[in-house]
Amino acid sequence: TDIFEWQREIQSLTTQNGKSFSKSYLGTIHNQLSAMLNHAVRYYGLKWNVASKAGNMGSARDRNVDFWTQKEYQKFIEQVADKPQSYYGFEILYWCGLRIGELLALTPKDFDFENNLLHITRNMVYIQNYKPMITTPKTEKSKRTITLPKFLVDIVKNYIQKDFITSHDLLFEVSPTVLFNKLKHYIKLAGLKTIRIHDFRHSHASLLIEQGYSPLMIAERLGHEKIETTLKTYSHLYPNKQNELAEKLQQLHQNI
Repeated sequence: TDIFEWQREIQSLTTQNGKSFSKSYLGTIHNQLSAMLNHAVRYYGLKWNVASKAGNMGSARDRNVDFWTQKEYQKFIEQVADKPQSYYGFEILYWCGLRIGELLALTPKDFDFENNLLHITRNMVYIQNYKPMITTPKTEKSKRTITLPKFLVDIVKNYIQKDFITSHDLLFEVSPTVLFNKLKHYIKLAGLKTIRIHDFRHSHASLLIEQGYSPLMIAERLGHEKIETTLKTYSHLYPNKQNELAEKLQQLHQNI
């Protein structure tokens, strides 16, 4: 009962301007709380995750999906090339589709450089007074292994060696707020439309869709719990692929 009352109280709160919080903001609060309670269940003997039992509050998908094309991303990253930590962080976000918390929890031991693999096993969340805390990933499917392109393996290895980062050190000791401020700065320099850090994840998905990869493969790479999440989130990006499919069928028919 307490958790339902807590949800209703949060949902009734307003901003300083008297406006209700957006569904996406309420969804973010719920996700952060649920992640912390999952951590308590796993390591501190909490019987169950009451936030999960109570159900979602708001919606993490209330906002429109925004993304950059590969050309737009290339224009952006050229502005970041001389800022190593930011450069490597944005490269991993774009080419791997990680969540911001997954990026900030990365250490060198999460990488298998011999086999070009990245193991996602942890997530960084920020609690009271913006104190960082490492938790388990958002869902079971979020714990995943991503195959990396060779160029990304090489630049991450170079970053680790050049900065003498030990196996248990965090690769990126920066808060989401600081990273977003850096993002806005480089976006302005590149003259691009503003996107959120989470939109790097959408940009990665868009890139994979453009290359013709299946929703199942994209869901596995992004760590979606259900393939329906992938289809619902990115369904508007598939019409062009449907047109390409129809054109290929037309060509096949003409060759009969």
